[in-house]
Amino acid sequence: MIHEILPVGMLQCNCSVFGDEQTREGLVVDPGDDIDAVLEIIQRHGLAVKAIVITHAHIDHIGGAQKLKAATGAPVYMNPNDDGLRRMMEVQAAWLGMRPPEPVEVDTEAKDGDRLTVGTTEVHVLHTPGHTQGSISLWLPSEGKLVAGDTLFRDSIGRTDLPGGDSRQILRSIHEKLLTLPEETVVIAGHGPNTTIGREKQVNPFVGRTQ
Repeated sequence: MIHEILPVGMLQCNCSVFGDEQTREGLVVDPGDDIDAVLEIIQRHGLAVKAIVITHAHIDHIGGAQKLKAATGAPVYMNPNDDGLRRMMEVQAAWLGMRPPEPVEVDTEAKDGDRLTVGTTEVHVLHTPGHTQGSISLWLPSEGKLVAGDTLFRDSIGRTDLPGGDSRQILRSIHEKLLTLPEETVVIAGHGPNTTIGREKQVNPFVGRTQ
């Protein structure tokens, strides 16, 4: 499967572009900004974007979604528990001293247990609240990959001091939904480098080896 990761925007959110090599169906996760660069990847691989998935409604992950939706016609998926944050783009933009992005309407709810397909690849939605109440992660079993949003990072976890954050809840999400995946699973975090589930179980000081 085609998979390109592009850090976008002032906070360098990791935007993922997935594509099936046979059907040329595509999936874009967290198009926070720099949509022209995202579209260049889509066009270079000849992809027809089937879905735009937002892991959570912080501005650096959702800011470019409406522009990408307009360019591709693809529906936007997001967990409904983050709808309040989605409506706070002007407030979020003020936190960062930036212009508010064009608001995006969500077309389809992304709930725990839902599945999307890109070509022949299944994408499983895992509800992993804690960073925000609507945070989700995407598990691609056949690819051995997890798109974790801002729930789990290499050597760290998502911050919980912003609206909707809950430190105990994020740890429950990580232990119950993420650390139970195969240890060789490659984790694509919302920011920074990739890691693996096995590595984070061993060395991440926030999750603890035996918890």
